[in-house]
This record gives sequence, structure tokens and C-alpha cells, in this order.
Amino acid sequence: MLGTDLVRATLAATIDLHEQIKQADLNPVVAAADAMVASIQSGGKVLSFGNGGSAADAQHLASELVGRFLRERKGLAAISLTTDECVLTSVANDYGFERVFARQMEALGATGDVAIGITTSGNSPNVLSALGLARDRGLKTIALTGRDGGPIGRIADIHINVPSDSTPRVQEVQRTLLHVMCDLVERAFVA
Repeated sequence: MLGTDLVRATLAATIDLHEQIKQADLNPVVAAADAMVASIQSGGKVLSFGNGGSAADAQHLASELVGRFLRERKGLAAISLTTDECVLTSVANDYGFERVFARQMEALGATGDVAIGITTSGNSPNVLSALGLARDRGLKTIALTGRDGGPIGRIADIHINVPSDSTPRVQEVQRTLLHVMCDLVERAFVA
């Protein structure tokens, strides 16, 4: 498959997965947005994290909340735990890569905050560790997963699953769902 055939096949696959999600239970997406709104309204913050493309999505989520998504409004408290190279490398060096997000959760997470772990596999040890710690500390936990959700989906308070084994297709749908959550959250803060 070359050129335009590959483009058409890729678009068809991502449209099919979007359609599958559109027909699924979307209440977890709304619940995730509601949890973020409740946290921010009560003085809390959103802490997002993931690896690779999921790290980029965690950063994108935080930037849409701190900056803006579609509407002018006040900045909303959000931090991506994937952005500070000094923290990431020092924690990885001293404690191991599995602790890079959990250690930050220890330092920054508080009861009433929301922790959002993003993973296409549902199995990332460092995301699992951070969500577990967040849950134990009284944060509301949200998992955005692929495949069957894995252990990460099972420990989260709110689980949003994109049931596909294709990492790129999962990431495309996850990005759409993150945008919808940003839209829902933002609408709560616009008069």
C-alpha cells in the first residue's frame, strides 16, 4: 500500500475507531471533565502524565487548561509531570524510571487534586505507580488507556478506554477525547 491508498486506509481506521467510541459509554469522559472542574473550583489542580506520545498529550492537556482551549477565561491550574528534564532525570537516576511520576505526585499532589495518567498500553509501570500513589493520597484518579486498559484502567476512579491495539489510532482518539474534556471544562469557567 503506497501513497494515497495508505492515507485513505489510515483515515478509515481512525474514523472507524472514533465511531466505535462514539457508540460506547461516554459517561466517563463527562465524569473526568466534571472531576477536573470540581477540583479547580475548590482550589485544586490537574496533574497529567504519560510516556512518549502520551507525555505530549499530557503536556497538551495542561497547556489547554493553563492557556485556553477555545474561549477567553482565567487560567486553570494544571501541571504536566512530563516537562521538567532536571526532575525527570534526577528521579530516574536516583530512584529508577518507575518513580519519575510518583515522586512528583508525592511532592505536588494534594487531596482534592486530579491525577490523569495517559497510556496506550494500560501497563506503563511509572503511570501505574503514580496513579496508585495519587489514589492513596486522596486525589481523584483518571486513566486514559488503550487496549483492554490493563492494571492502570482497573485502579483508576474514572477509566476512559480506547479499545484498540494500534498505538497511533489509540493516540488519535485519545487526543479527540482530551479536546472534548478541555471544551467541557472550559465551558464551566466561561460566563
